Amino acid sequence: MARAGGDVRLTLAGGEIEARWAGAPAEDALVLLHEGLGSVAQWRGVPDELARRTGRPVFAYSRFGYGGSSRCALPRPHDYLEREAVDVLPRVLEAAGIRGGHLVGHSDGATIALLYAARCAPPGLRGLVLEAPHVFVEHACDDELRRAREAYERGDLRARLARYHGDQVDVAFYGWNDTWLDPAYGSWNIEALLPSVRVPSLVIQGENDRYGTRAHADAIVRRVGAPSTLLLLPCGHTPHRELPEETFGAIASFLERYP
Repeated sequence: MARAGGDVRLTLAGGEIEARWAGAPAEDALVLLHEGLGSVAQWRGVPDELARRTGRPVFAYSRFGYGGSSRCALPRPHDYLEREAVDVLPRVLEAAGIRGGHLVGHSDGATIALLYAARCAPPGLRGLVLEAPHVFVEHACDDELRRAREAYERGDLRARLARYHGDQVDVAFYGWNDTWLDPAYGSWNIEALLPSVRVPSLVIQGENDRYGTRAHADAIVRRVGAPSTLLLLPCGHTPHRELPEETFGAIASFLERYP
């Protein structure tokens, strides 16, 4: 890795992971976990902005099947988020030389952060920033998932996502969309694991999020086994893009409170 950070590739069993450091690589870092259609590139300026505001190195990576990382097989298993948290994330952190710090997850990434904290309970983990997290399947949001599929198959969403995911864009989209719309996935629920989360958390939820209501955030704040703060913002599913000042300011304050 370059001392000043930048783009890196990590070799894991099963393929390569694309990653990026904002700031010099370090054992203690903020680790970004992207959403269900995200990648390193789709964080845009977030890593650099967080590094600037917090003075901490920031590490982002694309999961298998996304961005420039190696492919994954479809269909995704119904426990794919658990597998990302328990099997893949620890190997990514080890390969990157990260031993501790905070996880900053968006949407599916926030769920992976929760599962990692609950199932792995690593001693170096200091806290979680959870943006638009999911802890159960909310069928009220199925219409939005169907609209996304319509935009992908009949609109320009596929072309827009292909700029980031290249020739594996279908893997990225259908791996996410097919899973959440699968009737057999409807019983997925991780609320019982929340008391096992023993590190502080900041939950950021958009009041107009069409992919999940504040019920997810309320469940987390109520049930985790450590102090948890809820920040409701007048925005949709992506607070860091829609209301960056409020979002980054809250993250910086949380890190000062729980360094």
